[in-house]
Amino acid sequence: MTDTDAAQFTAQEQEFLDAFLAETTLFLGPDPQIMNDHRMAPRTADEDRLLSGPVDANDLDRVRKRLVAGLDEAFEMMGQTGAAPGAKWGDLTSAVYSASGDLIHISTGGVLAFASVLHYPVRFINKYWINDPTVGVHDGDAFIHNDARYGNIHNTDQSMILPVFYNGELIAWVATIIHEGENGAKEPGGMPSSSESAYDDGIRMSPFKIVERGVIRRDLLTFLQNSVREPKLQYHDLKVKLYSALRIKERVLALVEEVGRDAFIVSLRKSLEDIEAEARRRISALADGTYRVNFFSDSTLRENVLLKYACAITVKGDELTVDWRGTAPQIMNRAFNSTLGSSKCGMNQAFLGFFWPDLPRGISVMNPIEVLTDEGSCVNPGPDAPLGQSLQSTFKTFGVTQALFAKMQYSNPEKYGSVIAPWFNQINTFLFGGVTQHGEFVGNVCADLNGMGGGARAHRDGEHSMAPFFAAMADIGEQEIIEDDVPFLQLISKKIKRDAQGFGKHRGGMGYEIAVAARGTPLWGFATVSSGSKFPAIPGLFGGYGCPTYPLAKIKGINVFEQMRDDPSTWSFDYETLMNTRPFAGARYSTHHMGMGFELADEGEVYMICQGAGGGYGDVLDRDPEAVMADVEAGYLSGEAAREIYFVVNDPATLAVDTAGTAAARAAERQARLRRGRPYAEFVKLWVTPEPAAHLPYYGSWGDDNSVIHATAWTTHGPARVAAPANQLPQIFLPDPNVVALAAQQARIDELQTRVSELEGAPETPLVEPGGSSQTRPGESEGPEGS
Repeated sequence: MTDTDAAQFTAQEQEFLDAFLAETTLFLGPDPQIMNDHRMAPRTADEDRLLSGPVDANDLDRVRKRLVAGLDEAFEMMGQTGAAPGAKWGDLTSAVYSASGDLIHISTGGVLAFASVLHYPVRFINKYWINDPTVGVHDGDAFIHNDARYGNIHNTDQSMILPVFYNGELIAWVATIIHEGENGAKEPGGMPSSSESAYDDGIRMSPFKIVERGVIRRDLLTFLQNSVREPKLQYHDLKVKLYSALRIKERVLALVEEVGRDAFIVSLRKSLEDIEAEARRRISALADGTYRVNFFSDSTLRENVLLKYACAITVKGDELTVDWRGTAPQIMNRAFNSTLGSSKCGMNQAFLGFFWPDLPRGISVMNPIEVLTDEGSCVNPGPDAPLGQSLQSTFKTFGVTQALFAKMQYSNPEKYGSVIAPWFNQINTFLFGGVTQHGEFVGNVCADLNGMGGGARAHRDGEHSMAPFFAAMADIGEQEIIEDDVPFLQLISKKIKRDAQGFGKHRGGMGYEIAVAARGTPLWGFATVSSGSKFPAIPGLFGGYGCPTYPLAKIKGINVFEQMRDDPSTWSFDYETLMNTRPFAGARYSTHHMGMGFELADEGEVYMICQGAGGGYGDVLDRDPEAVMADVEAGYLSGEAAREIYFVVNDPATLAVDTAGTAAARAAERQARLRRGRPYAEFVKLWVTPEPAAHLPYYGSWGDDNSVIHATAWTTHGPARVAAPANQLPQIFLPDPNVVALAAQQARIDELQTRVSELEGAPETPLVEPGGSSQTRPGESEGPEGS
């Protein structure tokens, strides 16, 4: 049909055609127009009319405070009554949205990023369901949702979204969100590191009506319970989110009765516009220019590679441009990709959690911000990319943004938060699954991830294991309560790990070590879902060191509970000592990267990890020697690190600082630095290469040119390096690491077989036929029955 044909339709024919096309849509997938728009909706005619007159500042203040009080009440309700570990330890939030779907306020505690992404599903409901005769939106309805492609952080988070009607008019939306964990994904716990397609990520709920006119739809509830490993948890927390959202709705309606419908609508919109105006004012006060940083991830969670996360923030007038072009491409069978909406949420967490923590947390803070990406990158992938571990990329978009804030605000006389080194940004914890001591099948995540180390500040050290960057008021859980629910013990529980710090004039907050072992269960297993085992997850700031690298360690093939019962002295509450002294005869000791897919564990087998540290700030040679020795005395730092990193000379017996010796050692180190140093032009000649090293599995742009992406693509002939603009790259798939390992073992077998044949002088006979049939050795023949 041509444009000319369309122009010949009558109005009625066009109406029939439009209705036909609307009714015959095969699939209402994620709407790009919705998903690419992070700004608040324009004023409605009613809002424009109401705001043209005077606005009562007292009403505005009352509405804001009463809404936040209601949201905090709901937050506490979910924390006290929720069943999931995420509910108990603070990985949740509650929020109020305008009728258009704009985020107005969230609870004081909880995960800001959860709420700042839910305007997408609300807008989807407004656009597609509100006038659909088969769905509709009515008073008493509630919608559930978890699919990140329709607007969420990742599929482990489930939201409950309720419309608020007043005298028959839709005036607002309220929502509650909990990190539920278990969602029927490929691995228990909801965050599978081994996802190879979007269909491995667990149940994918586009926004649909789970409550109709006040009644939970039992057919859909059954479907949800049938789709996950913990049907009881699914039902319990669905009700928790629903009743908490109903409490917010109740508070909203009481507030509307108190101040009036018009004052309520005006207050919501005025809050948004005030936030935008203040954000623009603060941007205008920054020095115009471009600020750059690159972060790197060392893992797809299945193999070690180097993934680049590029960021350049340009300040111009009262607007910011955040440029992530040059970031690693999506890998179509790896789980670390993050939707653009989720990636922006990581950035938004940096803005409202660190840069402007005093601003009300409305979506309009994003209005003066433009985000640039390569379509098909891991921070803006296509719809078929797996997202099971999208936090890997979302956490990096937080990290690169936060790292630049210190540079942007350093010279600005007016600051709204600390000048701070990067916060630790990885999920260093255990996922688990199996049968509990109560006979229930479960799968979820430990709250230990909430103990991330804080970055060092310009004026003081970072806080140890303070909080996850995404939730300042989250908790790491009470181990005794956890052990009532699940059949594993933390044999080393939250012990600060010596020397695991971001060194600097002010050191980063440190992380703790954890050792777990299952006990009293017929079936149990663990997984880890983090990068940073070979390349630090975060850098330091202004000369400070980044965090260390963190491997996963295992002691397998032994029951440590039996060992400790027979000889308690064999156990050490330090996994470095356990791995180096190897006290258990016959056990297998091994270290691995932190992307361990779910694996079964026998009783008493030990898995050990360490929580990460925040970045250091400033030169280590400027650190107060007394502060160094205070860390040694506290067990945070070894004497070797005090001498070799901080160049503090001390008496090992008394830990007293040798002031003169320290000054001499530091002066000598400064001279050594000058000798090691190179003029910049010479450094560039020595270090800068036109492309990544041939042996390096590198993904992302290289050098100053962010328009060309380098990657390793796998073909039928093996790996091949490619370099092209992002929109011209082939789809990147990686082979199964288990297949690669088997191929390497087979190659080794073939090599040894050849050597044996040569030594024996016998004809070479394959040990394993291509079809996997009979196995014969050189010089042997099969017996009558086939050996």
